[in-house]
Amino acid sequence: MKTKISPLLRRVFSTATTLLLISFQSQAQHIFIERNESRLEAGFNFGPTFFLGDLGGNRGIGTKFIKDINLDMTRMMKSAYISYYPSEAIGFRLAGTITSVAGSDDQITTETGAEIARKMRNLDFRSSIWEVYTAVEFFPGMWINKLRRKETYSRIQPYCFAGIGVFHFNPEGSLTENGKKKWHNLKELMTEGQGMEEYAERNPYKLTQLNIPLGFGIRYSVNDGINTSLECNYRQTFTDYIDDVSTNYIDPNLFEKYLSPEKAEIARAINNKALGANSGANSRYGDGTQRGNPKNTDAYFSFSFKLGVNLSTIFNPEYGSRQYSKRQLRCPNKTSLF
Repeated sequence: MKTKISPLLRRVFSTATTLLLISFQSQAQHIFIERNESRLEAGFNFGPTFFLGDLGGNRGIGTKFIKDINLDMTRMMKSAYISYYPSEAIGFRLAGTITSVAGSDDQITTETGAEIARKMRNLDFRSSIWEVYTAVEFFPGMWINKLRRKETYSRIQPYCFAGIGVFHFNPEGSLTENGKKKWHNLKELMTEGQGMEEYAERNPYKLTQLNIPLGFGIRYSVNDGINTSLECNYRQTFTDYIDDVSTNYIDPNLFEKYLSPEKAEIARAINNKALGANSGANSRYGDGTQRGNPKNTDAYFSFSFKLGVNLSTIFNPEYGSRQYSKRQLRCPNKTSLF
């Protein structure tokens, strides 16, 4: 049974809602969109990148985060960015990054336990990555200061961010020929039957895809025009093929049907490099045997040192005296960060 609302109550509710929205908008503009505080910042950051996927790992069953990192597979990233801050509490970032990732089962050093299957698999990969992303940054300390109407703030400020990006990868796998390691493009080898009619559910994966950058950091304001940060940026992706490993082994005889004789030979060798797989003594590596884990998509993350320059102080000499005077900066004390 529906209950009718009287016209008077509807008017009261409508009026109260309107007043709340006006009040919220006023507060939001005060806290987040104060034009006299807006600034433009540009800078760069660099640091190590780590891959989280099917290949490599440590003790136990493979997992998605720090537990499965192989430090020997660390690669360096370089990034440049530009950010717009309508206020001190919030910012909008546009960034471009160049990095690479890698993984190898031979990095697993233990000899027994759940990880032995991954070590016996004996696969490896490497891939360069470029990405462009946009993100929203939030500084909770500055937001609290605004709510409390404080005139000073700490030089050290924590922050977090989230956004959306586009990245490009292209995995390569290795074969050792005459004692020398040679790298081969993996996507074109259809290693897990992508694009074969016998495995119709496995579509060829795209090398350019979306990701979700999520992160946090600590910013230190050196002076009115320069700041530094330590930042962690985690990228969640929507693909399980950054390392070209996801599902099961396929029938190796099918490579000749879809590839040239030369590429079919490479595909057979690089698809199944498991230790003992070709001896006939271990049927675990046959068609349909697990090769990867399709339940978890791949990810990668980086720790970086970040250096930013406030462009507003360059293009407007009076900006610092109006907004970033030294009396507004203070060092944190032991009892309060903000």
